Amino acid sequence: MDGLMETFEYVGVLMPSLLQGTWETVKLFVVTLLLSLPLGLPFALGGNSRFRILRAISKTYIWIFRGTPLLLQLFFFYYFLPIWFGEAFRFDAFTTAVLAFVLNYAAYFAEIYRGGINSIDRGQYEAAHSLGLSKGQTMLGIILPQTMKCVLPPVSNEAIVLIKDTALVSCIGVADLMKNASSAMNRDVNATAYLIAAIIYLIFTF
Repeated sequence: MDGLMETFEYVGVLMPSLLQGTWETVKLFVVTLLLSLPLGLPFALGGNSRFRILRAISKTYIWIFRGTPLLLQLFFFYYFLPIWFGEAFRFDAFTTAVLAFVLNYAAYFAEIYRGGINSIDRGQYEAAHSLGLSKGQTMLGIILPQTMKCVLPPVSNEAIVLIKDTALVSCIGVADLMKNASSAMNRDVNATAYLIAAIIYLIFTF
């Protein structure tokens, strides 16, 4: 009984720090989604563009950010960017995390959008053309609304992955849930903080 009471007391001591870390995790998650979801669309359209330069830029961007680890991108923006381009490009840890996450996830969302756009039957383009609609009107009024419905499942899956990926920012010093749990573990040599963090992540993904 005494051991159980000590455990509850210890959890009470941990919770303020873990909740503060949880708030940082939630902020990163929300900001990343709000910025990367719309950013992915122009790159998806660019990837299907008839203009060769625009198509090459979009596909190169997607190739780089989908083809390299997110952790490496965090290190690049946090450590190498200010070394190569000067102190003007040195950002705090949270801003760096937002920059890397938004660019990374926009690339994934771009491919999801592009797949959704390409899944729409070509007959709908022909029907819109026969009605006298321009390419822009066809895309905005007919194709994109159907695309958004098609891509909802994979976008939701990426959102779940994003929740788990936020733990990577602890490597550049962001005081997120994982960072604060690790600090408690190192200080107290007690894995309870990791257990609580796991439960919080499970609640988010659920």
